[in-house]
Amino acid sequence: MKTVLLGPQRFRTTVGAAIRTVAPEGPIATVTAGWRDREGETTELDATLEGRGRHLLLYGRLNDVLDSDQPFAMAALAHRDALDELAGIYSLRLQRALDSVYAVQRRSVRTDLAASALTDGVRVVQSIDQWYLEAVDQLYGELRAAAPPEESEPIQRHRAEVAEAVGEASAMAIAGGHVGMLLNCLKLFVVDLPTQLPVVAWSAGAMSLTERVVLYNDRGPSGVIGSEVWDRGLGRAPRIVAMPHARRRLQMNDPSVLRVLVRRFGDARCLLLDDGATVSLGPNGELPAEARIISDDGLVHTLQENS
Repeated sequence: MKTVLLGPQRFRTTVGAAIRTVAPEGPIATVTAGWRDREGETTELDATLEGRGRHLLLYGRLNDVLDSDQPFAMAALAHRDALDELAGIYSLRLQRALDSVYAVQRRSVRTDLAASALTDGVRVVQSIDQWYLEAVDQLYGELRAAAPPEESEPIQRHRAEVAEAVGEASAMAIAGGHVGMLLNCLKLFVVDLPTQLPVVAWSAGAMSLTERVVLYNDRGPSGVIGSEVWDRGLGRAPRIVAMPHARRRLQMNDPSVLRVLVRRFGDARCLLLDDGATVSLGPNGELPAEARIISDDGLVHTLQENS
């Protein structure tokens, strides 16, 4: 299994070299659904892929389904509204729990009491994350029950066309953009990622390959807010929390916040994917020794340095 995770491509383009490494020749199935209305603006990507790109155009396919399948469109709208309501409740619960953990960390108390409070506080945060993911699963189940994809002619037609294109590809390239839209399209059209198919993904594309997609932005217009779980990913990159644009979006100079982040997702490595990063995963999704991660002390190390 060849899986390569890249940093953002806007200022430093590395996808061409990565694709040539994993698939020197043959067509490349590309996913640019995260670009939404700009999905078809692939001139630069086409040049980078040396004309080998075969664009799946998943966002356009989604719009076609919404235009031609009214029952699905109505169910999808209700699903979106329910997800928005759930996200609002989750954010409220999560932020209060995180604020409590941060506040306790910054108090001067006995070391053993601080450690115990941190462990218990993180456990509370993890339980809120788990509650949210289970609620998301339930809402997806309600959507499938209200509008079964197997009964939708346009969905089945697009799924068949996508499967054919992927089956003919020598590799897949998944671009960034809006991670929510990207995931929705990948899941709706059941984009298969067989182990023998090399995959190169960057930014939101890299996030979509993980088991659990995490959103974060300490430098947003609303100030510092806690990192939030968004959805389950495709699982091609296991035990990883992919973090593109980390230098721009995370307060890297606050180890107390980063320590909570690492403990919260303790079963996965917080992988930094800044400009120029190229991370080739091992056969079972292992990170290479030079991968840059946030370690247990809240500082940035390579995986080798952290061992």
